[in-house]
Amino acid sequence: MQVLVTFRHVAPSGALRDYAEEKVLKVQKYVRRVSDAHVILSVDKRRHIAEVTLNAARHTFTATEETSDLYAAIDLAMDKIDRQVKKIAAKVKDRKHKAPKDGAVAAEATPRRAAKGGITRTERVPIKPMSVDEALMQMKLMKNEFLLFKNAESDALSVLYRRKNGDYGLIEPEVP
Repeated sequence: MQVLVTFRHVAPSGALRDYAEEKVLKVQKYVRRVSDAHVILSVDKRRHIAEVTLNAARHTFTATEETSDLYAAIDLAMDKIDRQVKKIAAKVKDRKHKAPKDGAVAAEATPRRAAKGGITRTERVPIKPMSVDEALMQMKLMKNEFLLFKNAESDALSVLYRRKNGDYGLIEPEVP
């Protein structure tokens, strides 16, 4: 990272330059790909002003502070930069944690392209125990072509489906 320190209306000091560079380099542990930083130190009568601009890959952080001491102005400006950097880092961290951790759950929610004749969509539904009459009433209310339910009388899984002529069919497993 390149740190440029500019002095305005004040004699250049090696100690001030080193102090400013040291403070700016500490920010590098929070931000990736910091390209450059520009620190402008100026004095106007009794006002000591520190302006810091930090350019990173996708963000630019700026801060300006005014005190009666240049060292204190640098400290306060860098504190502002630290807050800005940590805020952006927290946003990125939160965004990463909100992504679904289980890839299977994410795949079920969205249809996926499969090979010709393969499964294109998976849907999970709860199976409720009910009688055939209840299943028929449920089927009439729904717009689906079939209903999978647990037959309360035989305690087996059954499928009720709508036929092309408008009637209904029932598939029951044969228990040996």
